[in-house]
Amino acid sequence: MGLFDNNRTVLITGASSGIGVELARLFAANGDRLVLVARREDRLKALAEELSAKHKIEASAIACDLAKPEGAKKLAIEAGRKGHVVDVLVNNAGFGLRGKFAKLPLDRQLEMIQVNVTAPAALAGLFLRGMLARGRGGILNVASLAAFQAGPDMAVYYATKAFLLSFSEALHEETRGKGVNVTALCPGPVPTEFGEVAEMGDAALFKTGVVSAEAVAKAGFDGFQAGKAIVIPGVLPKVGALSTRFVPRGVSRRIAGALQGVE
Repeated sequence: MGLFDNNRTVLITGASSGIGVELARLFAANGDRLVLVARREDRLKALAEELSAKHKIEASAIACDLAKPEGAKKLAIEAGRKGHVVDVLVNNAGFGLRGKFAKLPLDRQLEMIQVNVTAPAALAGLFLRGMLARGRGGILNVASLAAFQAGPDMAVYYATKAFLLSFSEALHEETRGKGVNVTALCPGPVPTEFGEVAEMGDAALFKTGVVSAEAVAKAGFDGFQAGKAIVIPGVLPKVGALSTRFVPRGVSRRIAGALQGVE
């Protein structure tokens, strides 16, 4: 068995809405077993029941708050207790905040680092060794187009996604040729609950180059299945990522700040 078989157990964090839900639908349609993770257990159970019935696959729900320092370890323990051997880890859980770093609540920004950086790294550390030992599986990290530059007025969010992209690329090389693949999915603006949490409804960033959650998930799923290191859904986001190689960093960060639209 290898990476592309449909006889896999796939654990997806942030599976109660947006890109996470759409990825769950795609892996279920592929015939994979699902372990759905988020804080909202009612949504997870409803989705698990829906996908189990529709695709005749096993799907279970684990309620977990990855903003808690012990969240990742508790999740791994609970998954093991339920008999799940995780072949594919999808680190999708994450959130952003818009505003000046010095004005935003510090505790909430530290929680963002916990969810966007510490939890994905911890879960990778907890599951990757088993994947390598079995010679199959992989990790799909949902990063962001934000990973390619600094982001004034979303300073911590952009920095967390830069970490996730760099981390993913390094693991992609470390696992090359070992039956395991690591992919970073880097979408631009997507109309999901993320924008509501980050209070970005009026930002210019969400008025151009928007790609649907369904399209982002499909690009990420296909790219992961193909063994790609980085996937950027949509034409404009691809152009945006490429432009950061040629535009001076000072110009790039001022453009990013203007797109956030915070006074």
